[in-house]
Amino acid sequence: MSNSSERPEVLFVSHGGGPLPLLGDPGHREMVECLQDIATRLRRPSAILVISAHWEEGVPTLTSGENPPLIYDYYGFPEASYSIQYPAPGDPALAQAVHAALTKADIDSAMDTSRGFDHGLFVPLKILFPNAEFPCVQLSLKNNLDAGVHLQIGEAIRDLEVANLLVIGSGFSFHNMRAFFAEETAESRALNVGFEEWLHETLTSTGLSESERAQRLVNWQAATGARFCHPREEHLLPLHVCYGLAQAPCAEPFTLNILNKRASMYLWR
Repeated sequence: MSNSSERPEVLFVSHGGGPLPLLGDPGHREMVECLQDIATRLRRPSAILVISAHWEEGVPTLTSGENPPLIYDYYGFPEASYSIQYPAPGDPALAQAVHAALTKADIDSAMDTSRGFDHGLFVPLKILFPNAEFPCVQLSLKNNLDAGVHLQIGEAIRDLEVANLLVIGSGFSFHNMRAFFAEETAESRALNVGFEEWLHETLTSTGLSESERAQRLVNWQAATGARFCHPREEHLLPLHVCYGLAQAPCAEPFTLNILNKRASMYLWR
């Protein structure tokens, strides 16, 4: 534990399609290279808290086991994808600290000693930190998928007194599954790019106050291409938790292509 003047580093990642980033898929080459670059910019974490798009519960829930197993929560991929290993230890003390912070903010939450790490955690972390040496805790979304609630979850954990904590929101800035497999048109490209440009401006513009930035994120559905890029918003909401914690313009944005769609990642320090 340290004094709270040292804020966690906060990173939102677009984690790609299932295990494909770990299988040499050419559509994920830029994503892998981007995460490898980001890894060189991060300080060495004492622990990692991951908000995964692939876990929803009635209340925000934390993995609190000492050695969570992996959950291969994807289907129809090559056999090798079901033997991926990422033996990062859990961190029950961190889970308890996050639970206490949420309780202090009057947000009901729970801890789960048996749940494992899903691919929202182990895919990007295997690229960022391949040795799995840092203890990890995973935090679920709240299944009402309310943008404002997820900003509040981030704000609630803003004052965690954990030295060198890294908080990762693991989602995808573009997540229209049909569009990944459909022929691209000028219209679909414009909707994809339009939303990415709105997101970039929202998270980086120093001309916005933090209340204006938060309001834009609450009202994200009004942005160009919002519902095309996110027919369902679970892959965007880890970003809301990240911003609720950071409450500042992004320090470093990263723009890239994943599966021939424009996507982005954001780092706050």
